[in-house]
Amino acid sequence: MTISQLSVSLEDASRVIAAGQAKAGEIGSPSNVAVVDAGGNLVSHIRMDHAWVGSIDISINKAFTARAFDIATKDLGENAQPGQQFYGIQDSNHGRVMIFAGGIPLRHDGQVVGAVGVSGGSGEQDQTVAEAAAAAF
Repeated sequence: MTISQLSVSLEDASRVIAAGQAKAGEIGSPSNVAVVDAGGNLVSHIRMDHAWVGSIDISINKAFTARAFDIATKDLGENAQPGQQFYGIQDSNHGRVMIFAGGIPLRHDGQVVGAVGVSGGSGEQDQTVAEAAAAAF
């Protein structure tokens, strides 16, 4: 049996990041934008001028989370609240799991091939930038 897994390329990641950077600039939210491949490994990352240094790891981990669970971090966060089915999930994977908006899986023909993660603004701003970035994929 042969199993093949498609994955985002550096060219794909560059296009996704450029779209995220453009949207972040448009809305005035200096951001960190990260793209991971199908294995959850970092392909590319940018930190815009004046974006928080503390958000570097958060953006990378949002992308990792979106790929690790094939779900937008915003949606995972809604299911990770007390009493919900994924409560406590943020403590798994050595603390890499992010449960707030800004991480979105990247899909090709229905298959998750990577993810984008954005951090630097409010949850709404991060989600807006991530959606624009993912749309460029």
